[in-house]
Amino acid sequence: MRPPTIKSIQALENYQLLVEFANHEYRLYDLTPRLSTEVFAPLQNPVFFQSVKVDTGGYAAVWNEEIDLSEHELWIHGQPWASANVPIGQLRFKGGRG
Repeated sequence: MRPPTIKSIQALENYQLLVEFANHEYRLYDLTPRLSTEVFAPLQNPVFFQSVKVDTGGYAAVWNEEIDLSEHELWIHGQPWASANVPIGQLRFKGGRG
């Protein structure tokens, strides 16, 4: 079974991503363990980290042509999240949002 595509994504503090999938479920994905790898090291720059976008079609979270995460990775390794746990208004976003 294929994971659902990505509908939206938001960069949070502490190098976490809040991912909304097309099935209206949310997952929190912690990127911290990957930041020590050569490919993901540029994301240690907070401004660059917060520039994450959903690629056309919703199959990946992308920062540039070299750095992305598939919808499968985000779905399988993200932690299920419900707004009842922490309302979106209480989340701390990068760049002073939230």
